[in-house]
Amino acid sequence: MSSTLAAGHAGAVANPRSRVVLASLIGTTIEFYDFYVYATAAVLVFPHLFFPAGNDTTALLASFAIFGAAMVARPAGAIFFGHLGDKRGRKVTLVGALLTMGIATFLIGLLPTFHQVGWLAPALLVVMRLAQGFALGGEWSGAALVATENAPPGKRAVYGTFPQLGAPLGFILANGLFLIIAAILPSEDPTRPSQAFLDWGWRIPFLFSIVMVAVGLWVRLNLVESTAFRKTVTAGKVHKLPLASVFRTHARQLVLGTFYMLATYVLFYLMTTFSLSYGRAGTGAALPGLGYDYTTFVLMMIIGVVFFGIFTLLSGPWAERWGRRRTLIGVTLAIIAFGLAWVPMLAAGPVGVMAWLILGFSLMGMTFGPMGALLPELFPANVRYTGSGIAYNVSSILGAAVAPFIAVALWAWGGGSPFWVGVYLSAMAAITLLALLLGSETRDIDIEA
Repeated sequence: MSSTLAAGHAGAVANPRSRVVLASLIGTTIEFYDFYVYATAAVLVFPHLFFPAGNDTTALLASFAIFGAAMVARPAGAIFFGHLGDKRGRKVTLVGALLTMGIATFLIGLLPTFHQVGWLAPALLVVMRLAQGFALGGEWSGAALVATENAPPGKRAVYGTFPQLGAPLGFILANGLFLIIAAILPSEDPTRPSQAFLDWGWRIPFLFSIVMVAVGLWVRLNLVESTAFRKTVTAGKVHKLPLASVFRTHARQLVLGTFYMLATYVLFYLMTTFSLSYGRAGTGAALPGLGYDYTTFVLMMIIGVVFFGIFTLLSGPWAERWGRRRTLIGVTLAIIAFGLAWVPMLAAGPVGVMAWLILGFSLMGMTFGPMGALLPELFPANVRYTGSGIAYNVSSILGAAVAPFIAVALWAWGGGSPFWVGVYLSAMAAITLLALLLGSETRDIDIEA
């Protein structure tokens, strides 16, 4: 296989920079769009439609539990797609991941509800959610490798921010579409979507994903393999079992990379999923919150996510100038302080809430942006897809899978106060800080080695 692939790529031209940027950006935008569509529905729709009527808090927790199930599937996806990516190439693997995510998301839009088929409805939702997680497990690392392995010298962190930019863009697209549908199908009850929205309106964002997937496939099918992968094949360094090799030779990097991402994941899902629940909950609800109507709070979140995008792009040049490790140590210290400041910020009225969203999403951009270069740089080219994917996605179990669930439990335990939720964020950031202090700088490694 290696000699054939080497011959096939011997005369391959490099990817144009515009194609690299577009291929790494559009795929993650679609993947995160699909993921956010589910996250929004997990708060707005699924507690009403996929579980029996009764305790609203229990239904919300069950919906978040299914949301978290995808994170459990992500390491499996990282192993499967990482194996393909390190043996067969980045291009075919990325196409497979995108197709898997797109089909699963489209099928969610066709699922029957609990009132139609009983417990089969949440069971099917779990299956589709696991497929989403499996696909995302292979998407991110492949997109990051396309960006960093094709980057000009001294620009890896800058190029590495482009797949990261898919997260804020996907959020804006997903929630923007939900806002449009909610405006067309308005509800008289600000705490609950309209009946038309629950009947069929929520399905539109899921079904629309198939159009975006078609565009993403067209872009990715025009890629050629990176020089780093072609050199690995030509040198005969492709491993028969990349998974075994990365655990045998780079176990320390796997552990450090996993904990590098921990604060990022917890902050990410607290600011996107938990905040939507807390922002919309009325002061007289079982779990009291800020009491905003859906449209107002999502618009506020979108403003915050704009800052997420801006600071994702800014983090690239900063990570080139000061190094990945030094940049992330400073940002992680700021996240610790941010978690401890939740209560006074949220108690300061609309201005404080808006400042909380802007600051949280800005920090998200600053911590998420450098990861597009840092995690791939931890591993050599012949196990890079597997290694970076496992570190990124195992961290999703420790951080993202449980973050919304733990946040709701701490919210209830605190009697409706977000204090302990903020403390939880600070504690997870402290673990990330320790990992960064134990790690080393990767800015000057040879990406083609």
